[in-house]
Amino acid sequence: MKTERFQNFVSKNPDNELFRFSLAQALIEDERYEEALEHLEFCIRKKDDWMMAEILKGKSLLALSRPEDAQPVLAHALHLAVIQHHEAPEAEIRKLLDSLA
Repeated sequence: MKTERFQNFVSKNPDNELFRFSLAQALIEDERYEEALEHLEFCIRKKDDWMMAEILKGKSLLALSRPEDAQPVLAHALHLAVIQHHEAPEAEIRKLLDSLA
């Protein structure tokens, strides 16, 4: 239901990155990771310092069993977390990256 609501918003406003991000979150909740990637990538193209979009992209890639693709995404998310002083996301990303080592 949430996914349909945000898909409707995106269809009416395809350039709105906030609607796209919300749709991606809803798709992830529905375990539709591949579909979420398109919207997360759109968000990242619009704002290359969007840490949460990078984290969700990395997690989605991990859920799709694509650790080699997730690693550089998560590394970039870690860089953003550090420079933006987001300690909790930084710790979470470090754990994810450690699990890939």
